[in-house]
Amino acid sequence: MWRRLWSTIPSPLTDGRLLVALDDFINPKTGRKIFGCSHIFDHAAKANQSKYPWAQNVVFVGLLKRIKGRWACLPLAHRFYLPKKAIASKLENMNISGIATSFHTKLEQAAQMIIQLAHHFAGVPVMVVCDSWFGNNGLFKPLRKQIGASVHLLSRLRSNTVLYTMPPNGKSKKSGRPQKYGNRLGTCAEIAARTKTLASSHRVFLYGHYREVMVATKLVMLKTLKCPVRVVWVFRKTQWIALFSTDLNLSIEQIIEYYGARWKIESGFKEIKQDIGSSKSQTRNAHAVINHINFSMMAATVTWIYGARLVNIPERRHKVRGRNSFAFSDLRHIIAKAALSEDFDTVCRNHHKSLKKAFINTLLRMVA
Repeated sequence: MWRRLWSTIPSPLTDGRLLVALDDFINPKTGRKIFGCSHIFDHAAKANQSKYPWAQNVVFVGLLKRIKGRWACLPLAHRFYLPKKAIASKLENMNISGIATSFHTKLEQAAQMIIQLAHHFAGVPVMVVCDSWFGNNGLFKPLRKQIGASVHLLSRLRSNTVLYTMPPNGKSKKSGRPQKYGNRLGTCAEIAARTKTLASSHRVFLYGHYREVMVATKLVMLKTLKCPVRVVWVFRKTQWIALFSTDLNLSIEQIIEYYGARWKIESGFKEIKQDIGSSKSQTRNAHAVINHINFSMMAATVTWIYGARLVNIPERRHKVRGRNSFAFSDLRHIIAKAALSEDFDTVCRNHHKSLKKAFINTLLRMVA
């Protein structure tokens, strides 16, 4: 079903690339025997919340795509992260009937999903957009091994990451293997302090608006990935961030815009958990839990596909200052309105439907 759904996405490429967003999220639950639940660390927990809630941990892959002038994240695949200690303890809620449960790290699960997507969209360059936790050689190395040079990484650098110049050209007079790295430039923080005065202004489409940002860039070698990368420092009033891309053909504007679009994966988590209702489900059986989250993600993807196929740009029902683009709830409202119209039966006609089933079907459409 997922493969069929992937094939129905209209124009999935952005600038000739498949932009894939990668992250993980937690799904808090209350039942003790719900499949996949354990005490997971929540780095975003507030002061009055537990840092280790009882929740499911899901590794998520989505497609970043511009729909009617705004960025959106379409769910493509997921994996339940089952902690090694919980599997070793042979807890009942870690087992799937008929399937042997084995431990896989988040990086391994992410690599499996991205490789599967790359094989489905064969011959298309894949750009993985992720945060600094996933943006390392633990993900990049298996992807390059299975997919090749057509896969690239766009992520954020830590402030203490050490950068090096490109290796010198030509043969060295010294014996031994050629140099793989040039001279040490310093950490990201040290280079940011030196290059802040050299930053130039660039106009970038970021968070729904065109903005002027101060940027400095440099082509360097990164030992954590063992390859050349383009680093872009984005300066604010008192802060800065360093982004890097293994695709050296990307422009400064594309690097900043694509990484800014990564925030839509956080909006996608909210759409799946709250708007679709994945967090409200208290199903316990492993197959029921897996089926429910699969259909929740499919419903979100179908909703965005429906929005991409609309002729006109949807209007925002609830006006918010500074936000002119439509929201996910606006698309759901349009779909519900279309499902309740009299023309709906002409599209999905069933001559053998009883009156009772027709009434139940109407109620289900109203809930949708």
